[in-house]
Amino acid sequence: MTLTVWLGFLLAAIIIAVTPGPGAVISMSTGLRHGYRAALVAILGLQTAILIHLAVVAVGLGALLAASETAFDVVKFVGAAYLVWLGIQKWRAPALPVSGAETRIGRQGLYLQGLLVNLTNPKAIVFIGALVPQFIDPALPHLLQYLVIALTLCLTDIAVMSVYALAAAHFAGWMHDPERIRGQNRLFGGLFVSAGTLLALSSRPG
Repeated sequence: MTLTVWLGFLLAAIIIAVTPGPGAVISMSTGLRHGYRAALVAILGLQTAILIHLAVVAVGLGALLAASETAFDVVKFVGAAYLVWLGIQKWRAPALPVSGAETRIGRQGLYLQGLLVNLTNPKAIVFIGALVPQFIDPALPHLLQYLVIALTLCLTDIAVMSVYALAAAHFAGWMHDPERIRGQNRLFGGLFVSAGTLLALSSRPG
């Protein structure tokens, strides 16, 4: 992969990362409610899902998902249902102050939330499947190129999601008033449900 090709991929990765989606919602929600360190755990879950998506594309299963409407719909509706479930849980969460809320969910739970939010998004797999092959030089070893792509995607996404989380964490001082906490819960609950609904109504790219 030449420097010019890599810069083109980097630009594409930045555009993908800054486009608001479920990953941005969970980064902001966790950053606001639990602080940046907790949000970083969820962000690492998001990156694990990206690596799994890349592995799926590398072995050719991404093309199968793109070609099979049934497979795409199954993954799509599972992902949509999970996002809606997260939204309902968030909406119904008690208005606990930040110090109390931190004891209710562990690092493993945050990591799994991030993992599942990205993992159950079939459009991400199809999009990566359509984008990545354009930057792979068939004359060069594929493994090294996929490693460069994986590193670029993950570091870019970590940086962008960290900005979302840090911006939200900046307002964490507000999270001591029960009314504000309840409003935050319902705002992000509504965003998760909206993201799930949009995913359920979406069609395959292309």
